[in-house]
Amino acid sequence: MTAENQHIDWLRQRLSNPLPGLAAQERMMGRVVRSPRLPPPDARAGAVLCLLYPHEDSLHVLLMKRREDRTAHSGQVSFPGGKHEPEDESYVVTALREAHEEVGVLPSEVDVLGGLTSLYIPVSNFNVFPFVGYMPQRPELILSETEVSYTIETPLHTLLDNDKKIVTDVISPAVSGKIKNVKAYRLDDGTIIWGATAMIISELETIVKEYNGIWR
Repeated sequence: MTAENQHIDWLRQRLSNPLPGLAAQERMMGRVVRSPRLPPPDARAGAVLCLLYPHEDSLHVLLMKRREDRTAHSGQVSFPGGKHEPEDESYVVTALREAHEEVGVLPSEVDVLGGLTSLYIPVSNFNVFPFVGYMPQRPELILSETEVSYTIETPLHTLLDNDKKIVTDVISPAVSGKIKNVKAYRLDDGTIIWGATAMIISELETIVKEYNGIWR
């Protein structure tokens, strides 16, 4: 068994056990508005896909930059994902469908390893269910011209580096002015990942760091 397969098998098993949850998410919390303890009854359900795949001798994570469209998450870095539709049989189906619509990832080629802790996003009133998926090869991406500006492929191990964590000011279309002192990940190319996406990554990071080995 290759090291990569060992990593994936371990992660699949780990995601079937109790998750770190909010405590892990809060390590990278950077909300625009305060969140209630529980999602309100009118919260909309959504799902995102955290896709892992091998590229250049390491596991990579697929992110994307949303187009500027004046919505609550306009222009932000996120995972592929979106609203749960009535015809979706599950939140997993939602995550896979949205990933296909937004970046062209074929659902049939994704091995869903498990889910992370759901996260309520007050500015868009979405309760988001994140799922971790794996592909044994780098996906062929076809981007939605109306939703995606470009994709970002980053090695998973770079997100485990404490040097990638910063506190910075950000701008959100949901509020006026700068949001001060926000926890974020900063990639080598200067990309800033904050908000719900950073909180989801933080839980995945917490889980991955439990592994007794090196992630590559």
